[in-house]
Amino acid sequence: MPQPEIQPDTDILAAAGKIKDVLLKVQAKVEAAASAAEADLLKDCQQQLGSATQAQKASSATKTLVDTRIAAVTPVITPKMLAAVTPVSDDSARTTGQSRQAITDILNHQASKLLVIVGPCSIHDPKAALEYASHVAKWREQYGGSLEIIMRAYMEKPRTELGWKGFIYDPLLDGSDDINLGVTATRLLAGRITGLGVPIAMERLNALTPQYVNALVAYDTIGARNTTDQKAREYASGTSSPVGFKNTPEGSIEAAAQAVVSARGGHAFLGMGMNGAPTQVNSTGNETAHVILRGDAHGPNYSAENVAKTKRILSDKALLQSIIIDASHGNSGRQAERQKLVVEDINRQVVGGEAAICGVMIESNLVAGRQKLGDPADLVYGQSITDECAGLAETEAMLTLLAEASAARAARNQ
Repeated sequence: MPQPEIQPDTDILAAAGKIKDVLLKVQAKVEAAASAAEADLLKDCQQQLGSATQAQKASSATKTLVDTRIAAVTPVITPKMLAAVTPVSDDSARTTGQSRQAITDILNHQASKLLVIVGPCSIHDPKAALEYASHVAKWREQYGGSLEIIMRAYMEKPRTELGWKGFIYDPLLDGSDDINLGVTATRLLAGRITGLGVPIAMERLNALTPQYVNALVAYDTIGARNTTDQKAREYASGTSSPVGFKNTPEGSIEAAAQAVVSARGGHAFLGMGMNGAPTQVNSTGNETAHVILRGDAHGPNYSAENVAKTKRILSDKALLQSIIIDASHGNSGRQAERQKLVVEDINRQVVGGEAAICGVMIESNLVAGRQKLGDPADLVYGQSITDECAGLAETEAMLTLLAEASAARAARNQ
């Protein structure tokens, strides 16, 4: 099968489109061959089991009962096919592996560094994302002695009601919902960012899309809306990345701690193999699972009092006291400029000796603020289309504060 040549400077969406078109042709041939073989084998099974007549009757009887609200079903290329034509580079694999270990050491209190997950609320423009990644690469070099900085590369967005669900689902921002293009472009972009030496974090909304970026994600987040979801806890128990659970939108830290307990145990659950087929997955449990404090509808929960409360909850469940604080969302009232207040407080707590705080999340972009998603051609380059983000200068100021706190911790631990 001919493979599209992908040059380093190729437009990611254009390259993804070429790959998608080639793989969908392969997918169609594979599905046609599989369907024909399956039909022949099932005839033999029906004869052996004496169920041929019943199957015909059932098919006729259920025609008006199945898929009554499904407008269309579109084949999706498999993770195995995509990985075959877009292999993970040595540089990307090294970036991901080293960062996973660094994050694990921080969560286990075996390193004095603070983890910093920084970047856009959501990725919608690959070019802007790569430009932002170049800044993260610079920050990693500048602050690498005290901070493990990784980039938010969130390609899926949970919606309270309706709205744009993220780059994977609608990469062209126009309601075309080309998921094949989305998963392909996501893998290409993740490969390009990690190839720069910049590890990435993603929020996980289901157990299917992670297969498309295997070996490219250093840190997983389970969002506030999904913390109580059994499927999210099962996924977290088996992910190869460190994983954090946010407290619920209503503010339940207890629910996040329960999720940590669940994810640290082994599970048997339904998943998808790399060939797209349903599989039973048996996980061993994820010892890196931890709580993320993100505030709630009533206000912030990053204060020393809230950290102490969280520590008590974790202690009662015999969990390691490792906490990440999200400077955005409820902790900032979704006002980007207030993230610095959160970081200043984290600085004071860490300098003052608080050991449980392992890191912070910051929403940041090339251009501060946010904009509404309208005509894609009219969007401001480098500005969020979801939550407000801090600009580059404000982000650097926060990184400086966190580096100071980390240095103070390191000096105390010597």
